[in-house]
Amino acid sequence: MYSAIHDAIAAWYGAHGRRDLPWRTHRDPYRIWISEIMLQQTQVKTVLERFYFPFLEAFPALADLAAADLDDVLKRWEGLGYYTRARNLHRAAKLCVTSLPQEAAALEALPGIGRSTAHAIAAFAHDAPLPVLDANVKRVLSRFFAREERDERILWQDAYALLDTRRPYMYNQAMMDIGAMLCQSRNVTCNACPLQSGCQGQNDALRYGRAKAKKSVPSRHRALLVLWREGKLGLIRSEERFLHGLWGFMQSPLPLEGRALGSFVHRYTHFHLHATVYEPADAPDDERLVWFDRSEIATLSLSTADHKALALLDALSS
Repeated sequence: MYSAIHDAIAAWYGAHGRRDLPWRTHRDPYRIWISEIMLQQTQVKTVLERFYFPFLEAFPALADLAAADLDDVLKRWEGLGYYTRARNLHRAAKLCVTSLPQEAAALEALPGIGRSTAHAIAAFAHDAPLPVLDANVKRVLSRFFAREERDERILWQDAYALLDTRRPYMYNQAMMDIGAMLCQSRNVTCNACPLQSGCQGQNDALRYGRAKAKKSVPSRHRALLVLWREGKLGLIRSEERFLHGLWGFMQSPLPLEGRALGSFVHRYTHFHLHATVYEPADAPDDERLVWFDRSEIATLSLSTADHKALALLDALSS
């Protein structure tokens, strides 16, 4: 039914697709998996320039990741955010040890691998005839089939309906690129799109595939406590869900007695942290505190907000 569109997609991808991306130049399931997890919440440019190659240099194979300490994995993930991804990578590697499963269902059973990611690994590493449904593809499909709301169940049906089962690797990569390059959230280039001949939403593209309106982002006001003991800083390991396992300054609600050293705002996806770096009048006695000198802290995995607090301290002491 869509063979002419499939051929147009293949021709477009051959001429314009991002075929030189490093995770597209091989069929290694492990490296494809790492790229898919990194790209879930992060732009291609950021992953490519700062994280993909250093991570693989540290853990070149699945067995290396399985044998690594979680602290080392978190340190290599530092700055990439959404640290649950790194912890799930480590858990999944320990379950698999030497090789990832080939079947999508088995991949999806691993920690941190959802349906679309499982399909991507199976399609890109093994040519499994399965569609990928990332944010870009959802937008393309919504416009192609003129779906005003993003209904996940219907979009999966649409994804299977349009899938080029003869060339799943090429098709899925092309669909992601079309969404990223031609069928963007606020800009569309319909006259260059290989899906134009069958697209039901091309005359009013911005009407379709709209994501739900974002809720207002709440603010949290916290003191980051600078605690000293014999020239060493006291840090704790976070138990918060999205920063679990990272080291950082103990936090306390404001107001607080003591001396404010400076402040900054750090924007997370789900809230904005208004942080005041504080030397409290009375240091808390907390068994979670571990004391580190500056050289030891450099080896720990910290959140970006805690790095900002350290930079503020360094600026004050210089």
